[in-house]
Amino acid sequence: MVNQSNNIFLIGPMGAGKTTIGKKIASKTSRKFFDSDYEIKKTTGADIPLIFEIEGEAGFRERETKIISELVLLRNIVLSTGGGTILIQKNRELLTDNGIIIYLKSSAEKIFNRTSSDKIRPLLQGDNRLSKIKEILFEREPIYSSVANETINTDILSTQEIIREILKIIEKT
Repeated sequence: MVNQSNNIFLIGPMGAGKTTIGKKIASKTSRKFFDSDYEIKKTTGADIPLIFEIEGEAGFRERETKIISELVLLRNIVLSTGGGTILIQKNRELLTDNGIIIYLKSSAEKIFNRTSSDKIRPLLQGDNRLSKIKEILFEREPIYSSVANETINTDILSTQEIIREILKIIEKT
């Protein structure tokens, strides 16, 4: 079933490079690129932090599931998902049933460095950002690993090397 759709889904924590890598993979493979957070923003007209503030994480996750359920029906796409997408069982099923899932793995320290100037990520607001990142990874790492068809460690590879690895994975499928 995975091969029927020709879809590539990128999962992983915030700051792992899902959007950057996703856009490049889409371009190199003539697929259409989507970012689930951007699609939520586009359909609601509201920024993610505002949605979190007004509706809480549960409200945001509902919107995310609705968007994901629409996007996975498309064919020949690259989808960059939000870091917490995999927390919802239905999202995991939608992704698993409709494409190949590539986990862009990153250490807490790398994520901390990559997001250090980021003021908009709702889950990173507050004091001890590194501790919060470690807590998020501790919760999500087993889920990322369990749903991924392939895992690529973004800590040790350049963007170009990550793209080459993903292209090899796509060729095998």
